[in-house]
Amino acid sequence: MWVNRPSAVGDDLLCPVSTGRTRSKHQLRRLSSQIATRADLFECPAVLTASQHVNSQNNASETAYAIELAKYHLTRGTETTPSPSDDSGPATPDESGSTTTDKYAFAFDIDGVLIKGGEVIPAAIEAMKVLNGENEYGIKVPYIFVTNGGGKTEEERCIQLSNQLQVDVSPGQFICGHTPMRELAQKYHTVLVVGGEGEKCRTVAKGYGFKDVITPGDIIKDNKDTTPFRKLTEEELNNSNQRNYGEVDIEAVFVFADSRDWAGDCQIILDICPPVFFSHNDVVWATSHKHSRIGMGALRASLEAMFRAITGQEIKTIAFGKPQMGTFEFATRLLQQWRKDTHGINRPPETVYFIGDTPASDIRGTNEFNDMGSTEATWHSILVKTGVFQEGGRPEYVPKTTVDNVLDAVRYGMQREADKSSRDPMDPFMKTSLISCKNVSEDLVSERLRD
Repeated sequence: MWVNRPSAVGDDLLCPVSTGRTRSKHQLRRLSSQIATRADLFECPAVLTASQHVNSQNNASETAYAIELAKYHLTRGTETTPSPSDDSGPATPDESGSTTTDKYAFAFDIDGVLIKGGEVIPAAIEAMKVLNGENEYGIKVPYIFVTNGGGKTEEERCIQLSNQLQVDVSPGQFICGHTPMRELAQKYHTVLVVGGEGEKCRTVAKGYGFKDVITPGDIIKDNKDTTPFRKLTEEELNNSNQRNYGEVDIEAVFVFADSRDWAGDCQIILDICPPVFFSHNDVVWATSHKHSRIGMGALRASLEAMFRAITGQEIKTIAFGKPQMGTFEFATRLLQQWRKDTHGINRPPETVYFIGDTPASDIRGTNEFNDMGSTEATWHSILVKTGVFQEGGRPEYVPKTTVDNVLDAVRYGMQREADKSSRDPMDPFMKTSLISCKNVSEDLVSERLRD
C-alpha cells in the first residue's frame, strides 16, 4: 500500500552539509578533463576543458562532491550580508582587455534554447561569443546553465556542452534536474533508478552516494514475467545484476531521465509503490521534430492516472527541476559562487536574465521566483521561439519579453543594461565617461584663457 511520506523531504533539500574541507583561494585554472586529478578539482576553482571523447566514462562521485562542497560554501556565504563598503565593483580587465560586469548575469535553459535535437542552435555559438567579450561594450557577462535534462553525470554533460558551444563549461556553472537528488542519498539506502540510456543513471546515482542502486533491468532479469512484453537484450542482461528482488525492500524510486520503456517502467513502479521522485515535470520538450515531444511530466501524469484507475486512490509524487523554487534558489547561490570564483565579484547581481523556451517551467519559475522577493537580484524572464514555444502561440505564463532566439535574448539584456547605465550617472562605466568629458572641458577652458 502506498504511504504518503514526501512531506519530510522538501524542507531540507538544500541544507548545507559540512564537508570538513576548506576552499583554497587560488586563481581559476583550466584543466584537461582527461588528466585532471581529484586534488585539482577540489583545491581551487577550475574549468574542465572539453576532451575529444565526449562519451568517455566519468567519475560522477567527484562531480557530486564538488557541487556539494560548493553548496556548503554558498550557504555559509549567504549567512552574512556584505556591508555597504564591500563594493567589489567590476573586475579588472583580463588579458583580452575586457572587463566583467558586476551589474547583471544570464541563466540559460539548454534544450530548445541552445541545443535542439542534439544539434547546437547556430545563434547559441554567437551568443556565447558576445557574452565572452565580443560586443560593442567591451565587457564580459557571467552566466550559468539550468536545465531539466539529465541522465548523465554533470561532468559528462559539461564536456558535451563545451564541444557543442565551443566554450569551456564547468560543473561549477551547471545544474541539471537530478542534481538536488543527491541530498536524498543519506535518507534512502536501496533505490530504483529509472530512465536514461544503458547504465548511465545507475552511475549517476552511485556518484551521488546511493549505496544500493537497482534498475528495471535487474528486476526483469530476476523475473522475466514482470514485464510480459519486454525482453532484455543481451547487453542489458550482461549489465543487470542477478538477485532475488522479491526479498528486497526498495525504499524509493528516482526517475533520473526520460523512460525508454514507459509500459515496463510504470508496471515496475506500480508494483513497488514507495515514494516516487521525478527530476523534472516538463510535459513536452523540443527536439528536431516540428512538433514538441512528450517528456517526463507526461510519464508522471500517466503513472498517477494508472494508480488512480487501479486503486481508486491518489499516488503522491514529487518533482524537482524547474519551475520548483528550490532549483532557482540553488541557481542563485551557484551563480554567486561562480561570479566570485571566476571574476572576483563578491556581491549579487542586480539583474539575472533567464532565457527559456518553455512557458510552464522556465517562464513560470522565473516569474514566481522573482515575485517571491527572496533574493537581492531581479529575475527577468525571456522567452525564445526556437523550442517548445512557437510563433503565433500565446504562452500561459507571460514572459517579460519574447524574442526569436538566444542571440536576440542576449542582445536584448545587454542593451537594456546599457540603457539603464546611461540613466545612472553613478554607474562605473558612466563615471568613466563623465571624467573624460570633465577633462576635455577643463582643457578647452585652459586653451581659451591662454588665448
